[in-house]
Amino acid sequence: MKKYNKGLAIAVLSLLSPLLVNAQNLSPIQQKIAASMAMDHRTDGERERDADRDPVNAMEFAGLKDNMTVIEFLPAGQAYYTKILGPVLVDNGHLMVVDSQSTFDSWDESWTADEKYAMTHQVPIESRYIRSEGRYSIEELKFGVPSNSADMFLFVREYHNFNEADNSRVNAEVFETLKSGGTYVVVDHTRRHMQEETGTLGRREDPVDVILQVQAAGFVLDRVSDMFFQGSDDLSQEVGQIPNMTDRFFLIFKKP
Repeated sequence: MKKYNKGLAIAVLSLLSPLLVNAQNLSPIQQKIAASMAMDHRTDGERERDADRDPVNAMEFAGLKDNMTVIEFLPAGQAYYTKILGPVLVDNGHLMVVDSQSTFDSWDESWTADEKYAMTHQVPIESRYIRSEGRYSIEELKFGVPSNSADMFLFVREYHNFNEADNSRVNAEVFETLKSGGTYVVVDHTRRHMQEETGTLGRREDPVDVILQVQAAGFVLDRVSDMFFQGSDDLSQEVGQIPNMTDRFFLIFKKP
């Protein structure tokens, strides 16, 4: 498996200014992502997240191309990646965003109605919160595209929100939806391997368990990245209590 060069990520991240993008010899897709990140419709709060999410390098590592059909699962109210990827894919690709209708209703039309999001398609699904589990349950899974047609599926910091049975349903549906060679991207907060889950650790996942679950659906683990490794996170606290970036795993699976 290939591994990400963290030193390169840090060097490029420190020079994300749109004025310097071309000078840093970024790939064409990195340049498009950086340009999208500089657009006026992004809020200050979203820009503050850029340093620890590093979409310029994360999407390069994931293998994003501007002619792909990409499914973003549960972008939530902040629509962080939606705002970045919509303009990147608008000319040659499609972005399918899958979430509840209430999430879509909360998005500001000042940007969703912009022509840069003409190829960003909202796919409403129903889910409910199970208080006893601290988890969500999905009523019906649909991604808005036919079987064997999508190029990439993004499951970013959301795997922990579902129990193993529901994640197995998601994994199986993703396998059915992606093309052969399609990419399944999973990023989430790390829990120590074999550590018992508690209320405090409910928003963390054991990466080994995730790998085994996704492989059980038929995927092959293609590569991993340490770009979201954070040594200051001792994996014992609730993720909302971490003063710096949480430690996160970054896994890329392929459909054979």
